[in-house]
Amino acid sequence: MVEDMTTPLLSDSEAPADALPVCLTSPTVAILGSGDFSRSLALRLVASGVRVVVGSRCVNRIPSGLFPDAVELRNQEGAVSQAVCLVFMAVFPEHYCSLLGLQSALAGKVLVDVSNGAEMNIHGPSNAERLAELFPDSLVVKGFNTVSTWELQTGAHDGSRQVMICSNSTEGKKKVVQLARQMGFHPVDMGGLSAAREIEVAPLRLFPSWSGPVVVTFLLFLFFYGYGFLRGILLPFLAQGGHNAFYRLALDLVNESLPAVALVTLALVYFPGLFAAWLQLWRGTKYQRFPSWLDNWLQRRKQLGLLSFLCAALHGVYSLCLPLRRITLHRLVNTAYRQVKAGTEEPWDELGVWRSDLYLSCGVLGLGVLSLLAITSLPTVGNTLNWREFTFVQSGLGYIALTLSIMHTLFFGWDFAFHIEAYPFYMPPSYLLAVVVPCIVLVCRCFL
Repeated sequence: MVEDMTTPLLSDSEAPADALPVCLTSPTVAILGSGDFSRSLALRLVASGVRVVVGSRCVNRIPSGLFPDAVELRNQEGAVSQAVCLVFMAVFPEHYCSLLGLQSALAGKVLVDVSNGAEMNIHGPSNAERLAELFPDSLVVKGFNTVSTWELQTGAHDGSRQVMICSNSTEGKKKVVQLARQMGFHPVDMGGLSAAREIEVAPLRLFPSWSGPVVVTFLLFLFFYGYGFLRGILLPFLAQGGHNAFYRLALDLVNESLPAVALVTLALVYFPGLFAAWLQLWRGTKYQRFPSWLDNWLQRRKQLGLLSFLCAALHGVYSLCLPLRRITLHRLVNTAYRQVKAGTEEPWDELGVWRSDLYLSCGVLGLGVLSLLAITSLPTVGNTLNWREFTFVQSGLGYIALTLSIMHTLFFGWDFAFHIEAYPFYMPPSYLLAVVVPCIVLVCRCFL
C-alpha cells in the first residue's frame, strides 16, 4: 500500500506533451529605472514568482519601502550583471544614450523597451528602433508599454490582459511571451520591430474608433436641433411679431432632436450592410474587397449602435421629466380654468388614447430591444454567444428595434402629416425627416 501511494499517477512517459514546464527557480530579471512603472512592474513580477533586481543610477535616493522586500536594489551595472537574459528598459528614451557604457554587459541579452511615443508620429523611427541601433548586439523587444501601472498592480484580471509585443528576434520574442504568460497576461505578436511605431502611439490615441461615429451623431443632433429651432422658435418669433418660445431651447427642443438622432443613427448601423450586400450581388462575387470608406463604415457599426442607444435612453429620461416642468403645470391649470369658466367638459377622445398608448408602447419595446443589443455588444457578453446567436441578436433583433422605433415615430405623428398646419413655413416636422432613412433601410431589407 505504501508503494502504491508513493507511485505517481502519471509517469514521465504518460505526461501530456503540452504540459508547461515547472521551474523551481525563476531566472533573475533586471529592471533599469526606479520610477512608478518600474515599481509596479517589480510588484507584478515578484507576485508571479520571478526574482527581480532593480538598477538605478542613485540607489541611495530610492525611498525605503518603495519596492517590495524581495526586490534587490543595485546600481545599473550590478543589476545587468545579475540578469540572466531579460532586462526591462524602464527609463525615458532620451536617457538611452547614458546606458552606452553597458553595451558589453547587455550583449546577447533581451532588452524590453516599455516606452511610449511622445507625439503621434508613426513615420520616424520608434524608440525601440533607436534602442536597437544603440545596442546592436542585444535582442530588442517592444512590449508592456500598453499596460498601465494600475493594471500591473491590480492584476491582469482587473484590467486589460493583452500585451502587444514585436521584435526582429524570434528568440527574444519567445522569452518575453513566456514571461508575459507567467505574469497572467495574453501576449499578442504584432510582427517585426517596425510595428513598434504603431504600438508606441497606441496609448496616445483617444477612442480612435469612436471619433467618426461621435462626429456623425453630433452633426445629426446639430441639424435636427437647428432645424427645430428655425421651424418652431425663430421663424414664428419673426413672423408673429414677438411670439416668444425660446424657453423650449433647454428641454423641449432637445427632447425632439434626440429621438430623431437615435432613429437615423440606428438606421446607419444597418445601411452599410445592405449596401455591401447589393454591391456583392452587382459584382457577382463576395471575394472582392469593399471600398475603404465602406469598410470603415462597417467597422464602426457597433459605435453607431451604442450612440443610438444613448440618444434613445436620454429621450426616455427627458420624456419622464416633462410632467415635472412648471410650464406643464401652468398649461394644465389654464386648461382646467378655461373649461370651468366656459362650462364645458372635455369629451372622451378614444382615438387620442389609442394614439398615445400605441406610440408609448412601441417606444418602450423599441428601447428594450435596443438595450438588449447594447448589452450583447459588450465583449464579456458577446463572447458567450456563438456566431449564429450573435447574428440573431445583432441583426434579427436589430431590425425589430428599428421597426418598433419607426412605428413609435409614425404613431406619434398619426395623421398630422396630412394636415396643412403641420407645415409652417413649408417646413415638414422633424419626425418626418427622421423616418426617411430608416424606411429606406427597411424597404431594401425586404427586397434582399
